[in-house]
Amino acid sequence: MTTNRTHLAFFLVVLALLSGTVAVWVHSASSRLAEIQSAGKGPGAAVATAADEGYCTGALKQILRRVLTSCGLIKGGSQRGCQPMQARSVAAMSGDDFNALFVPLSDRAAIIQFDQDSADLDGEALALLDKTFAAQRGASYFLVVSRASPEGAIGYNRELSRKRAQAVLDHIRSRFSDPDLDQEVGLLWLGAEFAQLDKDFCQWHRSRPNEACTTAHLNRSAFIAWIDCRL
Repeated sequence: MTTNRTHLAFFLVVLALLSGTVAVWVHSASSRLAEIQSAGKGPGAAVATAADEGYCTGALKQILRRVLTSCGLIKGGSQRGCQPMQARSVAAMSGDDFNALFVPLSDRAAIIQFDQDSADLDGEALALLDKTFAAQRGASYFLVVSRASPEGAIGYNRELSRKRAQAVLDHIRSRFSDPDLDQEVGLLWLGAEFAQLDKDFCQWHRSRPNEACTTAHLNRSAFIAWIDCRL
């Protein structure tokens, strides 16, 4: 009887020790898991979440992918750098719908304005361009959408809007030492045929905020914005 009691006592002691050891392991594992989850809520995770902002709708992603592919900025692009393109086929939507895609970007975008028949960047345009490009904040793509006002022939306005987009790119190249520039900046020139801006865009950040703003003034411009969407 004494032997049985001794064995039982020994068994209970061993069982208690094993239970305690398992409890310590479980607690330690739980602590490590909590630390990992807490670390996942730190700056790294915030950047990952911010990489697909609320403005990144399916339609905007589709446009962005088409533009960036045409520019050779993402895998599958046939060229390195931007090439002329037909805006209607790239957008595959009405001009009003195209413009509406960018409304959620109003706080981050800017409108660089030009004189009529000109692709020259004045001092105010350069300052706003520098400020907008410098505020990358982890974004992946910088989109430049240039336009012309309705005066003049179709071909002339297409070429004028191309020169305006190119002027923006040329300045960025000269001003910023960015080795990834060719894989970040996408150009889309619209001429005066597609997606003309209406007066609602006069309230956006413009390089000439103190001048009169008509639709003609507004469309002598290049819309610029950093866009951070997961494609």
